[in-house]
Amino acid sequence: MVAGELGRAIGLPVPEIVFVELDAALGRSEPDPEIQSLIRASEGLNLALDYLPGSLTYDALLPPPDKALASAVVWFDAYVTNVDRTARNTNLLVWHKGLWLIDHGAALYFHHAWGDYIARSRSRFPQIREHVLLPLAADIERADIEVRDRLAPDLISEIIALIPDGWLDTDTQFADPMEARQAYVSYLVSRLDSSNAFVKEILDARAQLV
Repeated sequence: MVAGELGRAIGLPVPEIVFVELDAALGRSEPDPEIQSLIRASEGLNLALDYLPGSLTYDALLPPPDKALASAVVWFDAYVTNVDRTARNTNLLVWHKGLWLIDHGAALYFHHAWGDYIARSRSRFPQIREHVLLPLAADIERADIEVRDRLAPDLISEIIALIPDGWLDTDTQFADPMEARQAYVSYLVSRLDSSNAFVKEILDARAQLV
């Protein structure tokens, strides 16, 4: 949710994101036991994306996005440390001849272990070398300037405020949901202020490709 809404906020094509309540009763008529189990485990509040009917998975045989969009996507994925936009699993769809970004569940992985999270916010993110759009991202420095201007701290705080209390880890690390949200904001603002580190990593990675 956080990565998707950040992407939408900076103008990237991410489908609308909504909260949905899932009733476990939906699984009763599902013949596949594995899917039944997933539905039961997902009972309650969930996240859903707008469905893009007829969309195709992006691959190199389809017309590529222009360099401005490719650069913005690569910059964004480095910012949110998304490790899952590779040629093996692009998490990109083409719909009505346009590129759409889906599934950011592998982004912001710092929150699985909060230790030294501010120091880690300044990482170069070497995994960006595997990004499927890296060869097309020829305008990274311009993307850095334009996208950073759109991500004000207040906007980041508004997006983090959308996280339901029950989805925040307050068992050990944080005293309450407010403290957990502030940690997310601090990380994201610090990473934004340190964008020169991952921008250099992107430029170095592209230099080895082109």
